[in-house]
Amino acid sequence: MTDKLLVEYKGHTALVTINNPAANTWDEENLGALQKLMEALEHNDNIYSVIITGQGEKFFSAGADLNLFADGNKQVARAMADAFGAAFEALANYRGVTIAAINGYAMGGGLECALACDIRIAEEQAVMALPEATVGLLPCGGGTQNLSWTVGEGWAKRMILCGERVDALTAKSIGLVEEVVPRGEACNSALALAEKIERQSPSSVSVCKRLIQSARSGPMAATYAAERDGFVALFDTSDQKEGVQAFLEKRQPDWKNA
Repeated sequence: MTDKLLVEYKGHTALVTINNPAANTWDEENLGALQKLMEALEHNDNIYSVIITGQGEKFFSAGADLNLFADGNKQVARAMADAFGAAFEALANYRGVTIAAINGYAMGGGLECALACDIRIAEEQAVMALPEATVGLLPCGGGTQNLSWTVGEGWAKRMILCGERVDALTAKSIGLVEEVVPRGEACNSALALAEKIERQSPSSVSVCKRLIQSARSGPMAATYAAERDGFVALFDTSDQKEGVQAFLEKRQPDWKNA
């Protein structure tokens, strides 16, 4: 790991803080650390959700440090593009629930990180943008695809092609974030949501997430059979038996994520 990415465990939740002052920028070091962390958490049955936030009060993350691209080195560009892709795809594909607690500016790769999460909570002062074309670049961490899927083609074009920034309330109105909270409350709200996640069967959540996201890559009708197959496959898990028995016995289930 690296000091540029801090990890704290709270019950069944991993709280990840982007810690690269002054603007919590991404580089190969903390992107590589995020990828390795998500790969490790994939096999940690005790963790059901991941929250990502930024250190300090101003930035969630301002994206990549543009000094990396000042000399026009294509090898550096390729290395950074690959690092962004590997890290954010590992985040998006994580079996549990990921929540972005956006506590300030989320620009470029910062917003792409949030877009790779399942749910986004923004503080009222947050500002979000994908301004890469303003400096002759483009979003390479999934931004062109994930933003279009999340807010629709029109707003994606406004933000990417026109360089338009959106505040928290606009972001909520277009579906970019699910909740807007007061300054300083994003992490608390994300942790409260994580408590709700803990009441769900982690085995069920993993299958449901995969089915929901499958709509991005294929026709809906093709997933109906997979949905039914997933339902039956859950009967091989101890969580399915525990969930039904707990309900019938009027008690809280004791999930094993197995």
